[in-house]
Amino acid sequence: MATKKEYLDFVLEQLSQLDDITYKAMMGEYILYYRGKIFGGIYDDRLLVKPTESAKRLMPTAPLELPYEGAKPMLLVEDIDDRQFLCGLVEAMLDDLPEPKKKKK
Repeated sequence: MATKKEYLDFVLEQLSQLDDITYKAMMGEYILYYRGKIFGGIYDDRLLVKPTESAKRLMPTAPLELPYEGAKPMLLVEDIDDRQFLCGLVEAMLDDLPEPKKKKK
């Protein structure tokens, strides 16, 4: 089941206080970036984030879920209605995230 565009729009609106949030469509789902670093994605109308130390600390009871078959587990963000929490979560995760890989020429 692909993610609805309306769900993506809602999540992006919730994160609108942060500069430089971008996304890339991937086979009906969306990869989310903050300042060029992948922090999570939207899969089957669920916001999932990488299980960084910061994310686990801020969401200690969040369930681990698979975005798709064969993928690494990610943390389910259950409270997407709390804009302040969501922006704080993504901001806190930034230093834990790896630098983007350089593209080969």
